[in-house]
Amino acid sequence: MTFRQILLASAALATLAGAAQAENVLKWGANRDIGSLDPYSYGDSFTINVLNHVYEGLVRYNADLKIEPALATSWEILDDKVTWRFKLREGVTFHNGNPFTAEDVVASLQRVSHETSPLKGNLPAYVSSEAVDDLTVDITLNDTYPLLLNDLTNIHIFDKEWMVEHDSLLPTDIGSGTEGYATYNANGTGPFRVESRQPDAKTVFVANADWWDEPQHNLDRIELTPVTSAATRVAALLSGEINFTNDAPVQDLPRLAAAPNVEVLEGVDLRTVMIGFPFRDTLVSGESNPFKEKSVREALYKAIDLDLIQSRVMRGKSRTAGATVAPPIPGYSEELDTVPGYDPDAAKALLAEAGVPEGLQFEFNCLADGLVNEEQFCQAIASMWSRIGLAPKLDVAPRAVQTPKRTNGQTDIYTLGWATLPMLDAYSPLLQIFHSKVGNSGVFNWGGWSYPELDALIDAAGSELDTDTRLSLETEALQFVKDEMIMIPLHQQPMAWAVTDEVSEMPLFPDNKPRLWFAQVGQGS
Repeated sequence: MTFRQILLASAALATLAGAAQAENVLKWGANRDIGSLDPYSYGDSFTINVLNHVYEGLVRYNADLKIEPALATSWEILDDKVTWRFKLREGVTFHNGNPFTAEDVVASLQRVSHETSPLKGNLPAYVSSEAVDDLTVDITLNDTYPLLLNDLTNIHIFDKEWMVEHDSLLPTDIGSGTEGYATYNANGTGPFRVESRQPDAKTVFVANADWWDEPQHNLDRIELTPVTSAATRVAALLSGEINFTNDAPVQDLPRLAAAPNVEVLEGVDLRTVMIGFPFRDTLVSGESNPFKEKSVREALYKAIDLDLIQSRVMRGKSRTAGATVAPPIPGYSEELDTVPGYDPDAAKALLAEAGVPEGLQFEFNCLADGLVNEEQFCQAIASMWSRIGLAPKLDVAPRAVQTPKRTNGQTDIYTLGWATLPMLDAYSPLLQIFHSKVGNSGVFNWGGWSYPELDALIDAAGSELDTDTRLSLETEALQFVKDEMIMIPLHQQPMAWAVTDEVSEMPLFPDNKPRLWFAQVGQGS
């Protein structure tokens, strides 16, 4: 090699190095990893939110959380009132270059609504779909139903040809341990495509240069790294190892806010944190289950010092809740939002009256990688229950371990957070949590309760096209849930994100979902 060739090669390497340094990279440190690259295999809002960057639905929420066209450009309800016709966007391609057509929509809807799909409850009224032509699809429902567009915001569209090629037409279920090609590979139409995936280590997304929409971001890459330790996550942010987290620990917010290179973004999440009870005849131990009795559930409710949890465990950042949905959610009413008050003596009296034996043992199932400060508030609640003569056995483990226990009735009392996503309506928890477990209803009814009068209210709301009447039915159903104390609401958890000064734009959304197609790194574009 001549001296001139050496100089040219060195200059080329320097240019490449400079280009690499100039890349706009969002280094996202989350408190856990996604469960899969298959959004249909895991009923987990964080996983689905991340995959919203890769896959898209027929419609989506815009920056103001209003529904707008995405892969569909328009829609109408046909004369029979149960068939919706969608006109699809022309010229859209999947990340592998395949064109987007109505057949992809039909195959995707069949996949998510399949009886083995853990997300089938996200399309409760779906019956069938049909490709009218390449860019028109009809969706037929089981009744009049006002919330189909809300449902479709998180129904991701797959490439049928890709699914056939990789034997992925049927869904997998991470909760039951089944996997497939789509668990580790992805092919969507969204603003980012998956470049690499190392489970529990790092997932890298790169900008999709062929995205049909006009990008409002300037990102070249997103590097998603699970950092499960709160202390490590804070240290990584302060050192610049990561430049964004949507899981800023509430106990470290003052320290982060004081750092010269960090900005803290705060709010109250839509997610309501609740405690659920088993309604089966026996506990995991084989002992008779006293939690079927309302008075026993009331005793455990009165034994929880919600003010203490809010002020100490949640550092004053949460909002104590008496209702099972947050105030911004349609169907909420102020009358629902009352709490009984901390009264351990009354709790003891209720237990004695119900004949609950002193020292009753039961499983209390919590997540190590779930809700904000979940392990800490579970420890506090377990201690409070111990003071009224019970003996809860605290079981804290990662979501991947706990989900099969919950879905298979292998635990007793458990935690659950619900933000009504993607529906943003009280019908979401009413149908998926509080309805009896039948068909697409009660998918997250892990306790096994069944109230025919409650089901009737929920079913009536689901087919009511008049908005005021529907919301009145939903509020009545929520009041029933509250009166029966089917679940105990604790709080709406705090929402705390943090960015370094490398990030110039990061909108904070009330549903606590990062939408990085609105993010800017550096000086913006």
